[in-house]
Amino acid sequence: MSYVALYRKWRPTTFDEIKGQDAVVTTLRNQIEANRIGHAYLFCGTRGTGKTSAAKVFAKAVNCEHPVNGNPCGECESCRSINDGTSLNVLEMDAASNNGIDDMRQIRESVVYSPTNARYKVYIIDEAHQITKDAFNALLKTIEEPPSYVIFIFATTEPHRIPITILSRCQRYDFKRIAVDTLEGRLKEVAENEGIEIEDKAIRYIASKAEGGMRDALSLMDQCSSFFLGKPITYERALDVLGAVDTSVFSRFLRALCARSVTDSIAVIDEVLIQGRDIDQFVNDFVWHMRNVLLANTAEDISEVVDITGDNLKLLRQEAQSIPEAQLIRYIRLFSELSNNLRYATQKRILTEITVIKICKPQTETNLDSVNDRLKVIEDLIESGNLSKESYEKGIGESQPKPGSSDRKIRSEAEAAARNLPKATIDDLKNINAIWPKVIRSVPTNYTACLRMAAPSVRPVDGKIVIVFEDDTVLGLCDTTEFRESLDKAFEEAVGKKVEYELSSDTQVKEKGEFYPPTSMFGMDVDVDDSEF
Repeated sequence: MSYVALYRKWRPTTFDEIKGQDAVVTTLRNQIEANRIGHAYLFCGTRGTGKTSAAKVFAKAVNCEHPVNGNPCGECESCRSINDGTSLNVLEMDAASNNGIDDMRQIRESVVYSPTNARYKVYIIDEAHQITKDAFNALLKTIEEPPSYVIFIFATTEPHRIPITILSRCQRYDFKRIAVDTLEGRLKEVAENEGIEIEDKAIRYIASKAEGGMRDALSLMDQCSSFFLGKPITYERALDVLGAVDTSVFSRFLRALCARSVTDSIAVIDEVLIQGRDIDQFVNDFVWHMRNVLLANTAEDISEVVDITGDNLKLLRQEAQSIPEAQLIRYIRLFSELSNNLRYATQKRILTEITVIKICKPQTETNLDSVNDRLKVIEDLIESGNLSKESYEKGIGESQPKPGSSDRKIRSEAEAAARNLPKATIDDLKNINAIWPKVIRSVPTNYTACLRMAAPSVRPVDGKIVIVFEDDTVLGLCDTTEFRESLDKAFEEAVGKKVEYELSSDTQVKEKGEFYPPTSMFGMDVDVDDSEF
């Protein structure tokens, strides 16, 4: 026997097997048990949520000779013939290709014939929204007053296209998107029965990519299983097959955008393309990542609105606390527009890179959002008395300081002291220009873009390094234990001593009135290989 796809092999045969549609299933089952069966039904919902499957189960149940709690027995002659697709009492029709007046007339003429060895004759019409208005009108009277043995079941993903005259004559049931947990449970059940070895993390990812559709979830797992035939399906392998990227990449991409580093942002895009990922999917997934960050900052209970694994929850919370909402909304707007434009574009990478440049350099835009950003920078510079062409070009962007950020101070911790390393002196740090690129290369990639755009300097009073970021948003993204520990280690490896440092931002420096000669990595006397960043 030829191979049968998982979504076909595991199609529900009873109401108990229909997952995630408890309200619909309970109502239909009660109607069968109470013998209160209607004559016309409309099943609405997105793809793969069980509309056609529920219609077939319902058709079997109303004709079953030995129903059990409203479920078809699956053993009687009627159930077997419906399962085999040979029943004359259940007629399935695809309205996408049978949507004209003549097709509806055939139905109208066939309803006069009573069912063969069954109680009901069931017409299942899929993609019902494709039926033309005139064709619906031809069937209108039959739908309103069919013979007592006829049941119509219309299935559609677009109920708004069904004429109101038809809607008013049908019992409408809305099939909602299936929860990720429900999809995950079903996938585990199928994998166990099919002998598919798959990681829980991979199952979780596949379930989330299915967007609430059981058929999509089973198809994605089938695709992964076929590619790695006989091998375990890991999370990384699932990403390879589905052309997706690890969610940690989205965090790195967002941080590069917040740091306004065109180089690092485009490097992420280049990495995604080199790995063979689909740029359309990357953009769409990145919009969802930013949506999660936005909701995490506004919703009281993040678990209710954001579906994310515990591994990335910490990064998500930090980004939500550090990035202003207005900035995120602007990013979401630009990438949503990009997602629409990519559908018809031939040079998708170029369009994506242009969007990155618009975000990193808002002076290239003329819309109201970017103009407001630029005016805000000018107002801040005027207030601080530091308005100049150089300060404007450096400060241009989306910086919006958060309350209390000026009091935030990050100091190197006691790990180096525990190893009894001597404290670095001003003389030890006078060559900070030479060691800065090495320090940048040593921190995790999530922070590389932020640190590249920062300016280090040495405070003469106490010999402490002051690392100044362009705005408080970037400073907030680096306010993590991971970053401080990695920076401690990077300085120790580069200098060989314990280096005391402090992280600050342009806003904080201006408020304190403390200005030190910046030691920027740009214009250094040493050769720097940008490809290493």
